[in-house]
Amino acid sequence: MSPHHSNPSSGPDGPPSKRPADPGHETDPALVEFAVDLADHEVRRRAHILEALGQDWDPIEVLSGEEAAYDLLYSGLDEEQQRLYENLVKAGVLPERGSGRAAS
Repeated sequence: MSPHHSNPSSGPDGPPSKRPADPGHETDPALVEFAVDLADHEVRRRAHILEALGQDWDPIEVLSGEEAAYDLLYSGLDEEQQRLYENLVKAGVLPERGSGRAAS
């Protein structure tokens, strides 16, 4: 196996002295640019998530359950709570639901 010799003074962008320096930072010719492509890691991460969810995971059922939970959360509000809810919807903090009024 041959030894690896890196030459930090040359790279895909040319010698460091030809690269534009960041304002306020000195250019050190011993430093090299380092980049990592995380695309492969992201694909693996998503595959692990789907594996953990299992094959019986039903996103439509989950969303329906969330909607039912929100309906329950905002049901039976008194006048002041309803006013606050409407103000939060108007301000864009909460999404508008149904007729714009919390569920009774």
